[in-house]
Amino acid sequence: MTDRKLLERAAEAMANAYAPYSRFPVGAALECEDGSVFTGCNVENCALGCTMCAESVAVGNAVSHGHTDFVRLAVFTRGTGYRYPCGECRQVLNEFAPNLEILIGRADGRYVSYHLDDLLPNPFNSSQLE
Repeated sequence: MTDRKLLERAAEAMANAYAPYSRFPVGAALECEDGSVFTGCNVENCALGCTMCAESVAVGNAVSHGHTDFVRLAVFTRGTGYRYPCGECRQVLNEFAPNLEILIGRADGRYVSYHLDDLLPNPFNSSQLE
C-alpha cells in the first residue's frame, strides 16, 4: 500500500471521530506485515482520562483481529501542523513494533515520516521487568 493510500485510510477513520470536547478529530490506519489495515479514531469522554486516542484504538482493533505484526502507522488530522502520537500511544505502539514507521499527514496533503524509535528513545520494555 502506498503512503498516500494509508494516509487516506487514516483520513477516512478521522471522519468517525467522537471529539465533542476538544473538537480535534484524529484518524489512524495501522498496516500489518500481510497488508491488512486496521483503523481507529479518537473517542473522547467527559471524564478526560477515559478518552481513547486514534492510535490506541487502531492497535486494539488489530489485536482483536489477531494481528500484532505492525509495519506502518498513518496518523491524520485537520489543520496545517503535524500532530504526533502522544507519549502513551508511543508506548503502546512500542509494545508491538519498536521500529514502526509512522506517517503523519495533514489536511494540505503534506506528510512526514519517522520511526517510532526516533520518537520514543529509551522506552520501557519487557526486558526491564526481569
